[in-house]
Amino acid sequence: MHRLARLDLQYVWHPFTQMRDWLRHEPTVITAGHGAVLRDAHGREYLDANSSIWTNLHGHNNPAINAAIQRQLRRIAHSSALGLANEPASLLARRLVQAANPGTRTRRSCTTSGKAPSLARVFFSDNGSTALEVALKLAHETARRTGLCRKPRFLSLSNAYHGDTVGAVSVGQIYLFRRCFTGLLFKSDAAMAPYCYRCPYNGAKPERADARAYRRCHWECLEMLDRHFAARKRRAEPYAAFVFEPLIQGAAGMIPQPGGWLRKATAIARDHGALLIADEVMTGFGRTGKGTSDNRSRETPGPTPRQPRPGTECLPLFACQHENVQPDFLALAKGLSGGYVPLAATLATESVFNAFLGEYAEFKTFFHGHSFTGNQLGAAAALASLDLLQSRRCSQARVRLEKNLSEQLDRLWQLPQVGDARQVGLIAGIELVRNWRTREPFDLRERAGIRVCEAMARRGVLTRPIGNVIVLMPPYCTTSAQLEEIVDVLRSGIQQTLPMHQ
Repeated sequence: MHRLARLDLQYVWHPFTQMRDWLRHEPTVITAGHGAVLRDAHGREYLDANSSIWTNLHGHNNPAINAAIQRQLRRIAHSSALGLANEPASLLARRLVQAANPGTRTRRSCTTSGKAPSLARVFFSDNGSTALEVALKLAHETARRTGLCRKPRFLSLSNAYHGDTVGAVSVGQIYLFRRCFTGLLFKSDAAMAPYCYRCPYNGAKPERADARAYRRCHWECLEMLDRHFAARKRRAEPYAAFVFEPLIQGAAGMIPQPGGWLRKATAIARDHGALLIADEVMTGFGRTGKGTSDNRSRETPGPTPRQPRPGTECLPLFACQHENVQPDFLALAKGLSGGYVPLAATLATESVFNAFLGEYAEFKTFFHGHSFTGNQLGAAAALASLDLLQSRRCSQARVRLEKNLSEQLDRLWQLPQVGDARQVGLIAGIELVRNWRTREPFDLRERAGIRVCEAMARRGVLTRPIGNVIVLMPPYCTTSAQLEEIVDVLRSGIQQTLPMHQ
């Protein structure tokens, strides 16, 4: 066993890991990376099929981001944001506001509408959980101060995951993640999520296609969402905010929303006076690709943005922009720094900002902060990443990768163990089942997803499952040959690991 592996087993406690299982085997110790390839302490190479847990955008050791960090490091690595400002954070805040408001014309952003900017202020933090926590605190106090409700309450979606801080867990709806912390959490409500593959209202029989493409329903999920809002309104206790991941729920199992759902759901929330909190920790910075949430759906998702000329694509940076939804809060992290260093941001409207303005003696201050808020190294990396994202070369690469991913996923329908293969842009979830005709799932105790991923790792591809769902989310630099290899290894891993039940 490598000495670094011994140190890990002796001292490190890993997140979301049953450590008794972990301690039984030598862990893979990553020591280097370049592009979409990782290398371990024994010199073995692996393809990074989930972008190091959904964070890495442009590949490891990207020269442009490396150079930006090195330039900043020669000046200063960090100084406090308490009572001080700094150059990279100020520049980054402006860039994020411009990117989040598609109606703002700048040299570095494209525009698809004439809508005036509404997200105007940026609060920096260090990870997705805290970005969402900031949004919850701001929404809670804004609702109270503006008279929307005396006792603010939040509505989120079933099986939602929004992070691991107390507030984020409180609006999360995955039972396993919250059951032991019940005594610490505040109450929130869960509305039905649009999980087309396993929706009880979907009358369609299983087909060898993304379930959104052949669903047969009457938008019962939206009716139930409206009922939640109406019930609170009748009690004169409206929801302060609706919390959602746009286009696709990540840790819920890569659950995509059918075209139009996001626009309709947020319209319901707006009609009932609720603020919108968009959790784009996973979906932000180009992950949702060039099209709508389901380009094969029978439903048109709403106003279609003006299409750019071929070769001049300026792709949406945020999932909300696919359906022209403008939230009151936008939580960002993971890919914000290109996957290099911990960095997060919460964008808010000017009206929210104004609710915290007052004389010193009024104590309207937002009493929340982090030691590394606005860190210069992180901000420098993020600025370099945005330059890459908004370049023609990167846009074209993402368009190609999205198309290649769709073509590769089509090969998986040949496997009877694949019940659903769903894609939103550069995100894919492959749901494993005993029998695709009945949608019968594997029991979680059988570790079907874990065993498939272990088999993939032995053949040089790294990813991590969500229960019985295998996640593919490659870095944007992944070549067509590398993507084909990832899917080849996934196919063989499924065939070798899982029994066939016709």
